[in-house]
Parts: sequence; C-alpha cells; structure tokens
Amino acid sequence: MAKGEYTLTVGLEIHAELNTETKMFCNSKNDPDELRPNQNICPVCMAHPGTLPVINHQAVKHVLKVGMALGATLADYTEFDRKNYFYPDIPKGYQISQYEYPLVSGGSLNGVAITRVHLEEDTARSSHDAASGTTLIDYNRAGVPLMELVTEP
Repeated sequence: MAKGEYTLTVGLEIHAELNTETKMFCNSKNDPDELRPNQNICPVCMAHPGTLPVINHQAVKHVLKVGMALGATLADYTEFDRKNYFYPDIPKGYQISQYEYPLVSGGSLNGVAITRVHLEEDTARSSHDAASGTTLIDYNRAGVPLMELVTEP
C-alpha cells in the first residue's frame, strides 16, 4: 500500500469516576479509597437474582452540569442499555450504560467536538499474582458511576 493512502482518524472515550455518595444503581457506598476488599457491596451491585437497579440522581445531575458547560443539548428523554461482556470483574455479565439516548449530545471543549456524554457503571478490580498464578477480584468498585465523554473523530 502506498504511503498516504490512509488518513488516521481518532476519537476519544474519556471516563471519569463521579464523586457521589453511593454507586450508580444502588445504595452501596461509593468509596474508591476503601482498601478492604468487598466492603461496599450489596445484592444489587453484585447482581443477585431478583434485584432491581435504581438510578443515582446525583450522578445524573453531575452529567447534566457537564453538558451545560459544554454548550450541549440536554436530553428530555434518556434510557440505559445492556452491554454484554463475559469478564470475571462484571458480576452481572453485562454493563448498564447509555448509547442511543445519552443524557448529553453535542457541544465542544476547547474546539474539540463532543459526540455525547453518558453514564455507565464501572467494573470490579482484578488483582493478578504472577508468582502464584491467582487472580483476586475486589467488587468495591463494581457499580461506581462513570461519566463517559466521547469526542468526534
């Protein structure tokens, strides 16, 4: 292939953990500094059968404030989607996220066009020990609210 036949086109996805009192869809404490494993968990963030998520209103307000600062369009309707993954650090086997109907659409930051800003939940934390060949999972982070800002390419 000839040099210059392709043009590099890059868009960014930037995640920010939101500083809320509780996790994205339950009342478990949102404490990223907790060192004791599996202290801030409950049946909802651990995906026990029969549990139902309830949205964190504080997280929604944070994202809408970001949208206002970006000069973006704020949604009058939004919904969440399931992104299916099979990883040991996602207790549900899927991540609750937004795609088609995000809270924030458009806007710009320092001349960079923004596609959308949406909410989703974080995964747990895996710790790998190469010497023993074991992996431990700490679910304290599972369900922590994340804001994802997606730029235009």
